[in-house]
Amino acid sequence: MTTPFWVQDAIFYQIFPDRFANGDTSNDPPNIQKWGSPPTTWGFQGGDLRGILQHLDYLLDLGINSIYLNPIFLATSNHRYNTSDYFQIDPRLGSLADFRALVEALHRNGMRIILDGVFNHCGRGFFAFIDVLENGEKSAYKDWFYIKQFPLDAYNGGGDAQNYIGWWSHKSLPKLNTGNLKVREYIFKVARYWIEQGADGWRLDVPNEIDNDSFWDEFRHVVKSANRDAYLTGEIWDVNPRWANNTHFDGLMNYPIKDALASFLQGRENAVQFSNRIETINNSYSRENLFAMYVPLDSHDTERFKTLVGRDNRKLKLAFLFQMAFPGAPAIYYGDEIGLEGEKDPDSRRAFPWRESSWDQDLRNWIRLLVSLRKRIPSLRRGDYIQMIAADSLYAFARTLGEQNVLVVLNASGLERLVDMPCAPLHWGEGRVVQSLLDGQKYTVTAGSLSLNLPAWNGLWIA
Repeated sequence: MTTPFWVQDAIFYQIFPDRFANGDTSNDPPNIQKWGSPPTTWGFQGGDLRGILQHLDYLLDLGINSIYLNPIFLATSNHRYNTSDYFQIDPRLGSLADFRALVEALHRNGMRIILDGVFNHCGRGFFAFIDVLENGEKSAYKDWFYIKQFPLDAYNGGGDAQNYIGWWSHKSLPKLNTGNLKVREYIFKVARYWIEQGADGWRLDVPNEIDNDSFWDEFRHVVKSANRDAYLTGEIWDVNPRWANNTHFDGLMNYPIKDALASFLQGRENAVQFSNRIETINNSYSRENLFAMYVPLDSHDTERFKTLVGRDNRKLKLAFLFQMAFPGAPAIYYGDEIGLEGEKDPDSRRAFPWRESSWDQDLRNWIRLLVSLRKRIPSLRRGDYIQMIAADSLYAFARTLGEQNVLVVLNASGLERLVDMPCAPLHWGEGRVVQSLLDGQKYTVTAGSLSLNLPAWNGLWIA
């Protein structure tokens, strides 16, 4: 296997570039929206690469050591999943020099960066598609796409009215024919180029839409030959080990964990059901791939977790408590750490509010604490995962690495819970004194167990 060593030590921070920070107003479009305006599918608010660079101190203070950027290449939309030029940074985000400056600053601070690779489809402004629109059947690029009939109509109608295949019937997203060797050659050139420019890996957009094992095997080989430690993670929404192995991706976006956690904290599933889902997920992958998963609570494609749990900060803090102790690389979606809310996109893509008086400082300090502990304690990153208790609203597990064990306990209910936690699986002997990593409270092993008192919607890390 060639899974990169650094991923299980990573704390990711996902940035939707147009909405994080505006560091260079000279590249703003003339019709720019006011920063913080209600997000739309078409409006730009001015976030750029310089804005990220200028706020590295903020990310370092939070404990972030890896960044995932939504698409940054030339496109007509604010989300940039309709790429026009895969070799050009969108001028509204800056220049290649800006990208290189960001990469240099990240690497100098021991941080890494992965880019969003959108290779299943492109935008209507992509050079090959423009050529087909202009030249029709005479185009040298007609086989780069799935053309049903000529002439093409790229704007009127959709669905059955289309005369070429677009992703999910969107005419604005013509699907690339990755079975064409010239298309593959182009995509692989893109993949290698940005790794050579300093990117540390790729997050692959809708990779299951390119249902071709040889394509991804070749893609992996190209990327790993450019940088053996490059990270590949795929946007796969279900539990599917086919996509996590040495011919596909190092890890996946582990949305099933987020879905299970949301159901548990919303009261739609009890601890036993939650445990069963966790065990199914964990047992579906090899240890190496499980520990290389990208583990989000939400993203640009989902409702923000705070909104999902009814704006209850106790539940949100409990979710982070679980996430930061779980195998894989935990990911914070920009603004979650200060209490940013949002329904499904585009509302989940609000601008980051840089006025500190609007921040939830208690939440941010909580996440900083969890991040610092995860980075300091190897078992939270590299230890075995052992389920301890699953009953009603109480779930507990441990991360064990040699003699170093961390017990994680969650009370997902509105009632105070008293629990006697058996210590035999942790090899904590009679009379041993352990303490909470969160507030320093001490506990003594008595009659083979710990007596724990958990307030409503609360949890513990004990070592």
